Amino acid sequence: MRACVLSGLVVAALSVIVPHSFTGAAAAQPSIAELDPVNFPPENPFSEEKRVLGKILFWDEQLSSDNTMSCGTCHIPEAAGTDPIAALNPGNDGIFGNGNDVRGSFGVVDADDMNGYLVDATFDILRQVTGRSANSTINAAFADELFWDGRATSEFIDPETNTVAIAMGGALESQIVGPPLSDVEMAHSNRNWSQITAKLAAARPLALATNLTADQAAAIATDPTYPELFEAAFGDSAISARRIAFAIATYERTLISDQSPWDDVQFGDPNGMTPLQQQGWLVFQNARCDSCHTPPLFSDNMFRNIGVRPIAWDDGRRAITGLNSDRGKFKTPSLRNVGLKSTFMHAGNFTTLNQAVGFYVNPPPFPDNVDPFMGAVNLLQNQVPALTEFLENGLLDPRVAAGTFPFDRPTLRSELPPNPVLVGNGDPNGTGSVPTMLASVPPNAGNSEFKVGATGMPQGTSMTLYVSTTAPAGNNITPDETFGPFTADPGSGAEPVVSAFWPIADDPELDGQTVYFQWVVDSTGARSRVAAATIFCGTGGCSPVCVADVNNDGSLTPADFTAWIDAFNNNLPGCDQNDDGACTPADFTAWINNFNAGC
Repeated sequence: MRACVLSGLVVAALSVIVPHSFTGAAAAQPSIAELDPVNFPPENPFSEEKRVLGKILFWDEQLSSDNTMSCGTCHIPEAAGTDPIAALNPGNDGIFGNGNDVRGSFGVVDADDMNGYLVDATFDILRQVTGRSANSTINAAFADELFWDGRATSEFIDPETNTVAIAMGGALESQIVGPPLSDVEMAHSNRNWSQITAKLAAARPLALATNLTADQAAAIATDPTYPELFEAAFGDSAISARRIAFAIATYERTLISDQSPWDDVQFGDPNGMTPLQQQGWLVFQNARCDSCHTPPLFSDNMFRNIGVRPIAWDDGRRAITGLNSDRGKFKTPSLRNVGLKSTFMHAGNFTTLNQAVGFYVNPPPFPDNVDPFMGAVNLLQNQVPALTEFLENGLLDPRVAAGTFPFDRPTLRSELPPNPVLVGNGDPNGTGSVPTMLASVPPNAGNSEFKVGATGMPQGTSMTLYVSTTAPAGNNITPDETFGPFTADPGSGAEPVVSAFWPIADDPELDGQTVYFQWVVDSTGARSRVAAATIFCGTGGCSPVCVADVNNDGSLTPADFTAWIDAFNNNLPGCDQNDDGACTPADFTAWINNFNAGC
């Protein structure tokens, strides 16, 4: 296989990536035979330590507020760097099923400023869905503006300091800092970067993932915490929005796809494409597809309106520029690896490549402000099969399809069987109604924001949470401990809801233990279904137990004495400092000894 020198990187198997020297601003359209070198901005030069940190961050679901979403969740390499799962968004009218629905990507379950559950007016208690399909991260390094509407600009503004961090060539960095704060994609309401960086400082890298890639595993073995990984990449352990963006962008600048059969032909192999693919390549040129999908990137990175949907459904580029001439325009996507995608166009209109290609046989159905190039497209129905074959297989990079380096990735927690799971049917206790249990957060050890919630009851309803380590008998559990009362209130959501946080200690003895949760209506005794959560340590294992750190903040301070007093007064697990299974005054002496011994 050819080494990937076309993109300005040298890649062979699992070798270290060596970048091409930075050449300044984006160059003119490259020749048809090869892609331009990848430009690393002078403010964010390449380093291997930074690349692998970015690869770890990109795939870490802990970057989201509820540990369910990573950057990579919606950008799977084997799906051409897009989302293989299409989810429905009702479009701009908020009504499902009336023609303007969008196939977007799943995000997070709606949550308030404190990360408590909300019942969303559109998506109820289900995961929210983005209003457009996911763009590809592969070859995104060549674009000066990113997102369908180009709102991620070449100038990167540090979101914490509001200063210019990259003067030119920082579109990737600009794009990266958006989703972690989006209360649809990855965040609870009004999340900020201080919350994100503090969470990462205490998190075990990729704790939720399995089957880590070789370079990720090696980096974490050497530097097992995020502060250590940031120090290796940047010289000190500080974690910031700018550094997160710099690291992930460095990783994304290595995701260069240029080893398709079409590339083989351009580099002198006349048999690189099959006869049908070669026929499709001729159709591609003669039908003027290359006017917008310009080789070798197979995108001109411009914004165009092809008339696929009414402008009223999505204003597109005009919402960013304010220019009437930009109404209904969206960024031209690259066609490399397009055969791996599951939806096509900015709204996911089409679910097969054949449908997407066939769209161009007829005039655009919505001609308002349609791009003049659409008038030059001359595609016949009998040419669709050959053109589709060229796009599907002639532009397919086998490394992308197989998920091999640099397109390899770990297995995400969201790709595994659900945990927690709901069991039983609940118990109406003669009332005719059962509260709806909410349990979507992975129960990883060390997760201080593991939560369960309930909805489906009137506002003002008083609720108690039962917690047990014993499996339910029938539909009910016998609690080891109870929490509450909690009062159902809609907050900023559409329906009343309650939420309870149950912090999970970073304790190896909890690994594999199943804990059961059930909500009970105080006035009627009606019970929700049971959420069974099996605690896991995950990648990196749990930390050794430091029993004197009663408040579990990772350090021994006088605040732990206050926490021990609270544990003693309320007979909480942190009280038992001498491990005799009881909470007695003797544990105070044991706490002093444990505190003085340190951790």
